[in-house]
Amino acid sequence: MKVVIKLFFKTLRIVLGPFMLLWEWLTRPQGLVRTPELQAQTDAACRKLVLYQFKTCPFCIKVRQEMRRLALNIERRDAQGEGPHRDALIAGGGRAMVPCLRVTDVSGNSQWLYESGAIIDYLRGRFANTR
Repeated sequence: MKVVIKLFFKTLRIVLGPFMLLWEWLTRPQGLVRTPELQAQTDAACRKLVLYQFKTCPFCIKVRQEMRRLALNIERRDAQGEGPHRDALIAGGGRAMVPCLRVTDVSGNSQWLYESGAIIDYLRGRFANTR
């Protein structure tokens, strides 16, 4: 029974995935326009952030849309398949759940934010007012 359920969801992802990505592309928001100096500062701050995601996860798409809206150049890592990104997500955050934003402070300590709403609130609070 587990195999049938896994196969069903894998097939669903394969069928719906391209439509979700097309919808993301068609509805991408305009990015926030900053002065070159402010954008350079924002880009520097974004180097301390990493988004762990699945390409066709609707909650990940929601976070990526907000990243576009705020003009944030945050590194994205695909954690869907087995591999180093998924292992890092589990080792650091404790679970293989996405989206997950890793926030590294100046001393090198990392905080792992799960849930799209919490990630979006963090990004808005930190970057929305830097114009």
